[in-house]
Amino acid sequence: MSENNHVEQALTEEQKQQRFALWQREHLQAAQKFLAEKGIITTKVVEKDCRLLAPVIAIWKFKDPKGKAYWAISGQMPTDAADESAASNPRDVLRYFSFQWQLKADGIVASGVKDKTQLDFANLLVNRAHALYDLYENDQVWANEAS
Repeated sequence: MSENNHVEQALTEEQKQQRFALWQREHLQAAQKFLAEKGIITTKVVEKDCRLLAPVIAIWKFKDPKGKAYWAISGQMPTDAADESAASNPRDVLRYFSFQWQLKADGIVASGVKDKTQLDFANLLVNRAHALYDLYENDQVWANEAS
């Protein structure tokens, strides 16, 4: 009986690893596609600067063929990207996008737009911006980060 339980636990761990790998690949591709749609073709993932907070968000750092670096995020948030100069580390990337999304949402609302889709998008941005900032402020998430 105990041997069967051990096998079930091992399969469960293997399934978890497979799900994580699939999640990681899916969100890596989403970030790369987003950058490509912006005309940015990347050739390298800077793994030491990436953070995967599955299933919520993936923070990526990419380099293009000329060595220029970009941050990108994907996950349960809108996929977005910024020049490397936007933040010095993955934690600050979350703060950067949180502020950017709040500004973007404010711009949509301030424009006087009446389109429900645009207003819903502004609300989504505000909600996700707050979620990003909560992650940014959560010291437990970043406990293993170098100071």
